Amino acid sequence: MYRTANEELDRTMVRFLKAMDAKHPVTITYTKADGSVTVRTIEVYDTQITKAGDIVLKAMDRESGESRTFRLDRVEAYTVHRTAFVLPEPPAVNELGLRVAVNVPTVEARELAREDREYWSDRYGYDPEYDAA
Repeated sequence: MYRTANEELDRTMVRFLKAMDAKHPVTITYTKADGSVTVRTIEVYDTQITKAGDIVLKAMDRESGESRTFRLDRVEAYTVHRTAFVLPEPPAVNELGLRVAVNVPTVEARELAREDREYWSDRYGYDPEYDAA
């Protein structure tokens, strides 16, 4: 268990980023805004800096099963687990036995090209008379 009072903030941030990259859950001792202290196991998926300059961890809380935000300066202590969490696979068949199409985001890269000589002469200084010779 690491105590945040015993280490620099940047070291704590590095450990949370490594846990996020390796998909390792982290158990934290967290002080809420009202002063109450809770122990939670979270799965960090993003970090942000607020307009006020606070570092915020976006994570899934295992107890509630919901997305939560945690200010890094309110984490009293933490433990990074050794095993990675596994995201659940979407079901391939629904309860009626019908196949469910899973929407997977795809990235398409397209190269647009124009063959007209005016485009090339304007853009790259292409001389069509040189090519004709």
